[in-house]
Amino acid sequence: MLNRLRAQFAARRGRAGEDAAEKLLRGIGWRILERNWRRGRYELDLVCEDGDELVFVEVRTRAEGGLVSPAESVTPAKQRSLIRAARAYLAARQAWERGCRFDVVCVTVGAGIRTEHIRHAFELGQTLDRGHASRQRR
Repeated sequence: MLNRLRAQFAARRGRAGEDAAEKLLRGIGWRILERNWRRGRYELDLVCEDGDELVFVEVRTRAEGGLVSPAESVTPAKQRSLIRAARAYLAARQAWERGCRFDVVCVTVGAGIRTEHIRHAFELGQTLDRGHASRQRR
């Protein structure tokens, strides 16, 4: 029962973080194309357009004073997973020619909700798919 309550609390906190991130990005004029896009085991929190560039946004929500900051929680393993998810998205949308990048929105929940937007949070270390390399701007 306790584990179920913790999972429900974490899900509510995660939704609140995604709501805050979406509000932040809409506020700077971005168009939100997808929220919680899924394909198999892959998920993208937000897929947005910043001008003509496609932006895959990972939202990391943590409690204030936690052991690991939201930014630190985007480990190399998580980055690889996001790259695979982006590959699946680009294939599903036939969008290989679109410029793209990976951003992170860090949400800290305490007395209030604080957000931090990290543009170009990490770079592609590999092509997105055999024979397809979406243009990533630096």
